[in-house]
Amino acid sequence: MSLVEITEVTHTIILDMRYATENNFTGKAIYDCSRCFLRPEPLVLLEKAIALAADQGYRFKILDAHRPQYAQERLWDVCPNPDYIANPASGSHHTRGVAIDLTLVDSDGQELDMGTPFDSFEIASHHGSSYISPDAAKNRYTLLGIMMSAGWDFYGNEWWHYQMFKPREFELIKSRG
Repeated sequence: MSLVEITEVTHTIILDMRYATENNFTGKAIYDCSRCFLRPEPLVLLEKAIALAADQGYRFKILDAHRPQYAQERLWDVCPNPDYIANPASGSHHTRGVAIDLTLVDSDGQELDMGTPFDSFEIASHHGSSYISPDAAKNRYTLLGIMMSAGWDFYGNEWWHYQMFKPREFELIKSRG
């Protein structure tokens, strides 16, 4: 199984791999490195989404993509809540290399207000939430429209999470490479 690396050199994006830093819900680094990978199939969809976002004056800030199994286990150890973290025993769409967490940034690289931070595990983070401002809702719908137009599916509990349709058709990736 081959994964393709996504960088700020290869794509017009900003990388902020949160789980390689302490800036995530666990308060500690989960990943051993800050590199970003996807399978080739979702990469095609991401590249389409990048072009659609650029047409509207936006770029993406990627927060997570392929997630190694050890990282999924570490996240589950901190938050064993299947509404937000997939049980590593059954695998996640991230460990299959077919999911991505991202947000939109403006032409200055500033994140758009999405109403809640990334990895805010609360009802306000759900798509269609009435607990956010109209501006944040508009920004979420813009992100949703771009991603769905590019062929992505979404997860209803997390405004930042997108995945390929039928993700379980892809095998779990045990290691990079």
